[in-house]
Amino acid sequence: MVFPVFYFGPISYFSKLIQSTDYQFEIHENFRKQTFRNRCYIQGANGKLRLSIPIEHDGSRQMKDIKISSKSNWAKEHLKSLVSAYKSSPFFEFYEDELSAVYQHSDKFLIDFNFKSIEFIAQKLKLHIPINTTTAYSDETNSRDFRDFFHAKTKVNPEHFPIYTQVFSEKFDFMPDLSILDLLFNQGPNATVYLKTIGAK
Repeated sequence: MVFPVFYFGPISYFSKLIQSTDYQFEIHENFRKQTFRNRCYIQGANGKLRLSIPIEHDGSRQMKDIKISSKSNWAKEHLKSLVSAYKSSPFFEFYEDELSAVYQHSDKFLIDFNFKSIEFIAQKLKLHIPINTTTAYSDETNSRDFRDFFHAKTKVNPEHFPIYTQVFSEKFDFMPDLSILDLLFNQGPNATVYLKTIGAK
């Protein structure tokens, strides 16, 4: 199986990952704009909120070569948005310090930061997610290819995602398949059970 490398990817992404035993993360593909490769979605006080990591436009194309732009303090802004959105969630305080450490980054490349985000989730939820990477790009596609399976702009079928209490549940309808962080902060360790539940569907 081949998986893209996402930035705090959606719940469905982690559900598929933990179902898989023989897979590799794709690092040789060309970077794809407007995807979860450099963005994630959370629930904020004003609705669904996109957090995007800015990248350098230096002619690099392969995912492994994409550099994070240093022109803005995006990490500080993303962390500020997460604190604002989830400070009142049941489990945020248990993860806040280590999450802050993730954003005290010195990563030059997007892929390194993305792997850091995956490792953070794996550690917190005690998930077995080895970081095995591709050695070359292959354009052969089959049912084991998840590089184009997750789409940031595709409408999610809410029936695939059991409702759990979100921070702004009294204000908004349930928002399914947000960033894994939404599930982590609202469900804590029970997020692992949730991932396995939707993976069984």
